[in-house]
Amino acid sequence: MMPKVGIIMGSTSDYEVMKDACSVLEEFGVDYEKRVVSAPRTPDLMYEYAHTAKERGIKVIIAGAGGAAHLPGMVAAMTTLPVIGVPVKSRALNGLDSLLSIVQMPGGVPVLTVAINGAKNAALSAISILSIEDKELSLKLEEFRTNQTGSVLEAKLGE
Repeated sequence: MMPKVGIIMGSTSDYEVMKDACSVLEEFGVDYEKRVVSAPRTPDLMYEYAHTAKERGIKVIIAGAGGAAHLPGMVAAMTTLPVIGVPVKSRALNGLDSLLSIVQMPGGVPVLTVAINGAKNAALSAISILSIEDKELSLKLEEFRTNQTGSVLEAKLGE
């Protein structure tokens, strides 16, 4: 099967965060691909990735990046596919630099943005987008949400 979600990250160290997106997509049975694509270090690869994603069957791109976090915005500028940015916590500013770089895109080039290190929610957002046209995936998402609500309601504190 062709992957429906592309997971890209600026460096191999970002995988520690981005693996949560992989786990969620696997749990839902969504095919994905994962690659290191660095905006400043491999700009030609980033260009090629963004420009060929749609023809390769990708429907949503999840892009994780730390520091100045150019990757999500640059990719969003080169494709009309939804791009979900994951700000990866950095040493210098605890991820605030990453968050602001991703969320402060200029009007006309949106990057859907999750919380710092929020790869799990990025995957759930991608699943939500895909479920618009995939009834089976929609049912899985509804079941996930129902189970999540149930586990919160059943939680016992200090008993």
